[in-house]
Amino acid sequence: VQLQASGGGLVQAGGSLRLSCTASGSIARINDMGWYRQAPGKQRELVARITYGGSANSPGSMKGRFTISRDNAKNTVYLQMNSLEPEDTAVYYCNAAVVPVIGAVGYYWGQGTQVTVSS
Repeated sequence: VQLQASGGGLVQAGGSLRLSCTASGSIARINDMGWYRQAPGKQRELVARITYGGSANSPGSMKGRFTISRDNAKNTVYLQMNSLEPEDTAVYYCNAAVVPVIGAVGYYWGQGTQVTVSS
């Protein structure tokens, strides 16, 4: 199983970006999917998570600006980020709890995509 993230880049404060992350491989189902981020010198933190059924949660500081969604048919999770601030600058990682065709649930990470917000 591999997770491929894309959509990062350089944007001015107040702008928007949409991240995508697609899982591929021997997949029967994907349970929770999520986005995390890690800024230089800081610990990785949760941005948002979403269940297979579409129930989403995120920390209070990001609610209203960030929206997570998914397309189960495409094994893809999205993160729409609006009103970006310089403090949102980080590497964004996707994460998925994958049920393989054979075997037990595994937790996988994407390679990370850089988001840089200029002031």
